Amino acid sequence: MKKQFGFLTLVSVLIFLTSCGTTARVQKDDSVDFTKIRTYAWVDPSSKDTGKPLAKTNDLVDRKIKESIDKNLKASGWKISQKNPDVLLVYEIDVEKEKRNQRSPVYSDPQYRYLYSPFSRRWIPVYYPSTLMGYQNSVLTVQEHTLTVTLLDAQSDKTIWQGWTTMETDSRRLTDKEIEKNVKAIVQQLEK
Repeated sequence: MKKQFGFLTLVSVLIFLTSCGTTARVQKDDSVDFTKIRTYAWVDPSSKDTGKPLAKTNDLVDRKIKESIDKNLKASGWKISQKNPDVLLVYEIDVEKEKRNQRSPVYSDPQYRYLYSPFSRRWIPVYYPSTLMGYQNSVLTVQEHTLTVTLLDAQSDKTIWQGWTTMETDSRRLTDKEIEKNVKAIVQQLEK
């Protein structure tokens, strides 16, 4: 019985920890053998015709994202090669404000009321706990950052793989921790 309880506890902890991670979405060209791709080169996103204006990032965020991608790809066995790379690598950040409906419960304040007891000839406090009175609806504005990493075939300039994550943030800038967590989730999808 103890072994079963320990096993069930371990399984529930693992499910909880995997659900807390960042989820990356992927689209890829199934005709490409990704096991043969091991070198890449960075491409300036403004040099590629993407069809839409890109969100501006400052130089520090740009370097942090590239360093994080380089570090995670290097750990996977990839190398930067400016001469004859297998793929061209580009990233984009899309920042959007989105309105979300939030529904919050509203409770009454707990109260004491004093009642006179004719039997004991005293005032007795009676406690009335808080009760649910209903729900309050409100609209919140949240910032969503979508980080997209795209691999282009170096010979044909066609997109062969694209991975992205979407995260809610409280600020206009991404923190180093958010960058690392999301880049790691995208690169792990590349290894699959």
